[in-house]
Amino acid sequence: MFVVPVSRDSRQFSRLFDDTVERFLSTVAAPEAVAARSPALDVAETEQAYTVKLEVPGVAKEDVKISVEGRQVTVQAQSQHTEEKKDGERIVYRERSAARYARTFTLPVEVDQSEAAAKLDHGVLTLTLPKRSARAAAQITVN
Repeated sequence: MFVVPVSRDSRQFSRLFDDTVERFLSTVAAPEAVAARSPALDVAETEQAYTVKLEVPGVAKEDVKISVEGRQVTVQAQSQHTEEKKDGERIVYRERSAARYARTFTLPVEVDQSEAAAKLDHGVLTLTLPKRSARAAAQITVN
């Protein structure tokens, strides 16, 4: 069984808090000083694999890093903020900014790293994480 130890209300409060702090820091600090957000995720399970979907809006596939170690999965991503200023134009108001995302979670069963796959489509990162099959019992010969 997969358990996420955060309720929906606390997750919404956490996002509101993160957004408020990020907006404040982005006005007084460098972009790299902004804390990483914890992206929302969904986990589905079949007999063979887990499918995990994470929201990472504005992130290019080149800016996503995924590591799998046994049962632990870590996802890090960053959206790039580009200045799209044209000649004679001045920015009057800005809410969009670069964002960093980081999430680590542990699955009940080890993942077969060699068969794992990731796909990024419309701001949703989909991980297909096949379960590692149990190894057959080894026979040991007594000498």
